[in-house]
Amino acid sequence: QVQLVESGGALVQPGGSLRLSCAASGSIFSPYAMGWYRQAPGNEREGVATISSSGSVNYADFVKGRFTISMADAKSTIYLQMNSLKPEDTAVYSCNFERFGLNYWGQGTQVTVSS
Repeated sequence: QVQLVESGGALVQPGGSLRLSCAASGSIFSPYAMGWYRQAPGNEREGVATISSSGSVNYADFVKGRFTISMADAKSTIYLQMNSLKPEDTAVYSCNFERFGLNYWGQGTQVTVSS
């Protein structure tokens, strides 16, 4: 079992920045991947960025150049630095842990971009 706890969601103005954190605990053994997904009202959940335990990263095209995913040295915490936020980034952001096809999800954190 893996437990995930996200934090960092907030209301921010367009053009602003936020950093989300996701702390994982439990049965964490390499190899694995962690990532951020988001879901806006009326939309399906979509992938934002992922990072593997070996450090490989992937980004959705709509966040390239604005968001950065990183992993703490302890490898049980990941971050999503979000810059140049747009109103269309408004969504519930959820952390995911995946290992050999098994997926675990956090409870989600709300990010609202509005003036």
